[in-house]
Amino acid sequence: MKKSLIALALAAASFSAAAQTTATKSAPATTTAAPAGYAELLGATIAQVMNTGDAAELKALATKLERAAAVAPADWLPRYYQAYALLINVFQSQEDGDAKDATLDQAEAALAQARKLKGDESELLTLQAYIYQARLGISPMLRSMKYSRMVTETVTQAKALNPANPRPYLVGANNVYYTPSMFGGGAEAAKPLYEEAKAKYTAFRPTSPLAPSWGQNQVLGRLKKYEVASAQAAK
Repeated sequence: MKKSLIALALAAASFSAAAQTTATKSAPATTTAAPAGYAELLGATIAQVMNTGDAAELKALATKLERAAAVAPADWLPRYYQAYALLINVFQSQEDGDAKDATLDQAEAALAQARKLKGDESELLTLQAYIYQARLGISPMLRSMKYSRMVTETVTQAKALNPANPRPYLVGANNVYYTPSMFGGGAEAAKPLYEEAKAKYTAFRPTSPLAPSWGQNQVLGRLKKYEVASAQAAK
């Protein structure tokens, strides 16, 4: 843990130094070019986001990604991953609903910036749907009517823009899984949707090393639980 924190501090300092260098060099005129080493630092930060479930670390990484966005203001990816880190923080956090809503407000603000930068709209819509799902999870009984519909609508838009993107299929399957069976949801109703998502992930190829590629392990983990449950039922 100590090594991880030291590495995080060094990388954050590197982003800050890069931002200061860029600002000094470009004072007479604006520039959109990222400084040397930016892609490597961003890639390392994304890897940290994808490999931690610690709520505090996710918040720290979101702050670090905000600094990365200042270093490369034309790149939508830091804002996208900032929103993603804040979203996953909400799923891992033990804070109350108001605090989680405030964090999701921050995630949506970052996502709005990524959309202004003309990021991949299918990916951005998928993350928006996932944020709606997180808001629903804060108070399912009170929010299901509003947010479940919003998740479905946004997932549909994301699929239409890029039918090959597997992530909206995952978010859509989650929405069905956590919907009560009396309303057409539940585990059995979601199973074929997870299987469809798995097929999409198998065929999917990211457009670049830093492009969104999350979600496959979640799908495989869910399908593994179906296998275990089926094996136990057969005994």
